[in-house]
Amino acid sequence: MTLHKTPAVVEDGYVPSERRIARERHRRARTRRATAIAATSTLVVGAVLFVLITNSPGWTRTKETFFSAHYARVAFPQVLEGLWLNLRLLAVCGAAVLVLGLLLAVARTLRGPVFFPLRALATAYTDFFRGLPLIICLLMVVFGVPALRLEGVTTDPVLLGGSALVLTYSAYVAEVFRAGIESVHPSQRAAARSLGLSSGQALRFVVLPQAVRRVVPPLLNDLVSLQKDTGLVSIAGAVDAVYAAQIIASKDFNYTPYVVAGLVFVALTIPMTRLTDWVTARMDQRRAQGGLV
Repeated sequence: MTLHKTPAVVEDGYVPSERRIARERHRRARTRRATAIAATSTLVVGAVLFVLITNSPGWTRTKETFFSAHYARVAFPQVLEGLWLNLRLLAVCGAAVLVLGLLLAVARTLRGPVFFPLRALATAYTDFFRGLPLIICLLMVVFGVPALRLEGVTTDPVLLGGSALVLTYSAYVAEVFRAGIESVHPSQRAAARSLGLSSGQALRFVVLPQAVRRVVPPLLNDLVSLQKDTGLVSIAGAVDAVYAAQIIASKDFNYTPYVVAGLVFVALTIPMTRLTDWVTARMDQRRAQGGLV
């Protein structure tokens, strides 16, 4: 008797049972139903918000002031030109923040009484700059450093603004790295020492690789925040995307350029956020399967 192949038959000869086929069919139907409900509810909420906003008494004036197509076309090229400065700040400051944050975290986790001054300085640094608002740090660095009139010290607002960003964000990143280092079980360090590695070698080759892998998602979140906060250098006079929008808006008191600049930052932030979510989900999956230490 010849056995006819069906789509349910796979190459190794396995034939799923009727119950499993029914279960998978039910799961697909439930997924389609949930997707349809989510899409419908989203459309309904969007329609309600659209009606409420467009029928508000001040919508006509708000539309002209914040959503002018003419000013959007005028502002878009200049905002993009200023955005190049934000991207360069993100690249340079992001690298500096990671290096300085890691050094601070290592300093705070050093053992032994001889390292107490270093631990105390690192702790004071992180406590101070985590508590100091970023905008105040920017103002102090951008306007305070040139007021000192120190010879050989730059007065470039871009460099000073970038330095303020590094000072603040390195304190946050240091705490992320420290949490990753302390999450590594002490047996890992003990095993490395039993194999003949020194304390420094155990930290470098055993503890830090595991710690860095564990804190990749929160580090990416900090970089997303840094990407947005690069726009604050505009208070120093640096012509970035925000300041370019401000120049156009101040001419005719139309705030559409600000909306354009905001949408440009959102367009940059969303891919980085989705990348963070993907990395987090991938690492959680590997950890659940036992493939991540």
